Amino acid sequence: MSSQYQLSHLQALEAEAIYIIREVVAEFERPVLLFSGGKDSIVMLRLAERAFRPARIPFSVLHVDTGHNFPEVLEYRDRRVRELGVNLVVASVQEAVDNGSVTEPPDGTRNRIQTPVLLDALDKGGYTAVFGGARRDEDKARAKERIFSFRDDFGQWDPKNQRPELWNLFNSRIHPGESIRVFPLSNWTELDIWHYIEQDGIDLPSIYFAHERDVVDRGGMLYAVNEFIRPRDGEVVETRRVRYRTVGDASLTAAVESDADTVAAVIDEVASTRITERGATRGDDKFSESSMEDRKREGYF
Repeated sequence: MSSQYQLSHLQALEAEAIYIIREVVAEFERPVLLFSGGKDSIVMLRLAERAFRPARIPFSVLHVDTGHNFPEVLEYRDRRVRELGVNLVVASVQEAVDNGSVTEPPDGTRNRIQTPVLLDALDKGGYTAVFGGARRDEDKARAKERIFSFRDDFGQWDPKNQRPELWNLFNSRIHPGESIRVFPLSNWTELDIWHYIEQDGIDLPSIYFAHERDVVDRGGMLYAVNEFIRPRDGEVVETRRVRYRTVGDASLTAAVESDADTVAAVIDEVASTRITERGATRGDDKFSESSMEDRKREGYF
């Protein structure tokens, strides 16, 4: 009696992602992995590690440092790249502000001005393929994205000018100056990410778990009081037990009230929620209904 070989849901997602990562390394001359220190890019780094073990990861890690990062995330980033022995490239938004290549907006947020810094770093590095941790369940604009997302020689995305992806066949042909953004986690959900983190015992920055923090309620979102977020007139600073569902700038990313201080507790919490992590916590997506798509057209991930 022959045994039947079956993959679990997570094993199938992992196998697909590793296949995509290996395909990119085989097809493109100079790939790079965009790393924010958030849970999705952390999972991406683990998948890359697994794809090439026992060899080292054969590409660099690129972080666009806006200067508004959570310190816990920067500590994690530096520790993780040391452990893996990968090359870390940091593109600094602060340096771009200082040299006049970008102008900081009056509200002090830096989400939009990180796009030209990213495009400049990709151009200087000569990167032809860029791994990102975006998932289709995050946002309407993300749902339009192909796994191999074609970008023109200005780094811009045209949702109407993308290539079909049939039977896991990916078109990697590009002309000089063009590039491909690659999203191996496209078919994953937030819950899949957390189940994989639990299964693999992946370490995360502490802000992903419940802790006490001083916050202000701004438009129904809980922003931590820090050097980038100061209480406005009429706002009351309260100490709440919160955690972060997603990691972005400390000036734009809100926390959610939570008692989930373990991975298992986070999974239970995520399984019962009816709003995406970006919708619940990212102030940069509240500017307009098309915020994400507008930024992606400009070259954002």
